[in-house]
Amino acid sequence: MYSLSVRDHVMIAHSFRGAVFGPAQRLHGATYVVDLELRRPSLDADNLVVDIGLASQALRAVLADLDYRNLDEHPELQGQNTTTEFMAHRVFDGVAARLAAGELGESARGIQSLRVVLHESHLAWAAYEAELSA
Repeated sequence: MYSLSVRDHVMIAHSFRGAVFGPAQRLHGATYVVDLELRRPSLDADNLVVDIGLASQALRAVLADLDYRNLDEHPELQGQNTTTEFMAHRVFDGVAARLAAGELGESARGIQSLRVVLHESHLAWAAYEAELSA
């Protein structure tokens, strides 16, 4: 399996509901380093997994909707505990939708799976990965 990864970052604010979150129930900020890995079993006609520029643009477009925002006020996220795990899945879904819409080019249709990792710090991170629907 071949893979290509791109990286970006996003700055957000949010709070959590539930005693399990302790002081994180209060509004706080986070800067996530976000890694997107795209995988396919064979290279395209140009010997690429995917165009690195288009992959970077797609990730940035998904993150732009979140960047410098209070996620507690985001219309699609209200009422959610926007944990790192939850947000990794949301970024995955956003990239998968852009891939399905053809925004990463025709040859990117050979991508079979994605992995999204959100790094909270150098000590902690969470990921979501899955096969893409055919």
